[in-house]
Amino acid sequence: MKKIGIIVGSLRKESFNRSVAKYLASVAPESYSISFPDIGNLELYNQDLDDTPTDAWVKFRDEIKALDAFLFVTPEYNRSIPGVLKNALDVGSRPYGQSVWTGKPGGIISVSPGAVGGFGATHHLRQVLSFLNVYTMQQPEAYVGNITEALDDAGQVVAERTQTFLKQYMDGFVQWIERF
Repeated sequence: MKKIGIIVGSLRKESFNRSVAKYLASVAPESYSISFPDIGNLELYNQDLDDTPTDAWVKFRDEIKALDAFLFVTPEYNRSIPGVLKNALDVGSRPYGQSVWTGKPGGIISVSPGAVGGFGATHHLRQVLSFLNVYTMQQPEAYVGNITEALDDAGQVVAERTQTFLKQYMDGFVQWIERF
């Protein structure tokens, strides 16, 4: 059974990104195990701690190392990725030469209540993932704009068009993973 970690770049309790991530998990093939690594409790990366990492860092690195693929579902903050997501990438990539991200397939979905759908965040994240040697799926791209129109009051993805798109994305991502 292959293991996908869906890493949500938003910590907000009623996060639109978490709603999309949960929907993606629900349409994943049964032959895949889905987890949601927690990035909200990681201390800020500090190279001074590389030799004596915090318990949260060790737990996170072990969890990421055990995954076969990563799917990042993120909002855009100030035309880039949220600091909490960048911190998680940094924590997992260190100490130098011991990255838990390297050589595995990844995908990116940006989610926004606005029309642009997180274009800037996606491209900044691609740049970081490229350096971390994550084989990031190029197509289909997924910029989910106007997300509030696709969710019900409970935060469930209910718009059929969005459901169809997300299912097609997950199918494409699974095909991408199978190449590895």
